[in-house]
Amino acid sequence: MSELTVKSDAFRAEVGRVVLRCLCFTAGLLVNSFGVALITKAALGTSPISSIPYVLDLRFAPTFGQFTFVLNMAYIAAQAALLRRDFRPVQLLQVVANVIFSAFIDVSMGLLWWLSPQGIPAEVASLALGCAVLAFGISVEVAPNVIVVPGEGIVRAISSTLGRPFGTCKLCFDITLVLIACGLSFVFFGGLNGLGVGTIASALAVGPIVNAIDRRVPLISAIRSL
Repeated sequence: MSELTVKSDAFRAEVGRVVLRCLCFTAGLLVNSFGVALITKAALGTSPISSIPYVLDLRFAPTFGQFTFVLNMAYIAAQAALLRRDFRPVQLLQVVANVIFSAFIDVSMGLLWWLSPQGIPAEVASLALGCAVLAFGISVEVAPNVIVVPGEGIVRAISSTLGRPFGTCKLCFDITLVLIACGLSFVFFGGLNGLGVGTIASALAVGPIVNAIDRRVPLISAIRSL
C-alpha cells in the first residue's frame, strides 16, 4: 500500500470522525430543545437560561424559539466583544447551533401541545422528566467537544475576562437571567408568570444529573472517544 493511499485513508477516517462528532452534537441540541419544552410544559416555571425568552413569549407575538434565537445572538455578539482577538472564527458556528436549537424549541412545544399536567404530582413528574431529558441532551452535546452553545459560550467569555471560576460565573449568570425575567414578568403581568419552583428546581437538578449521566452511561464515553 502506497504512502499516498495510507494518507488518503487516514484523511477520510478523520473526516468521518468529525462528521460523526458533529452529528452527535446536533442530536444533543435537539434533545436539549425537547427537554426545555418539557420543563416549560410542566407549568412550574421554565429553566433559567430560557426564562427571559419565555416571559417575552407570554407577552409578545414572536415565539419562544424566536426570542431564544435573538437572545442567543446577543450572547454571541457579547462573546466577540469580551474576547476580542481571542474569539476564534470557528465559534461563529454557534450561529448554526442557535438556529437548530431555537427552531426545535418551537417544534418541541408544538409536538407537546397535548401535554397539560393537572395537579402537583403530574406537574412534578413532567418537570423531573424534562430535567432528565435536558441533562441527557447536555451530556450528548458536550461529549463530542465540537463547539459550545451561546449560553455556555458567554459564561466562558465572562469567566475568562474576569478571571473567575466558570461555575461561579455560571451561577451568577443564571441568577441574573432569572432576576431580569422576574422584573419583566412584574412589568408585563403584575406578578410572576412563566417562572416558579420549577425554575429553581431545574437550576439545581440538571447539573448533578449531567454528572451522573457522564459517569454511568456508556454512550457518553463512546462519543468522547470518537
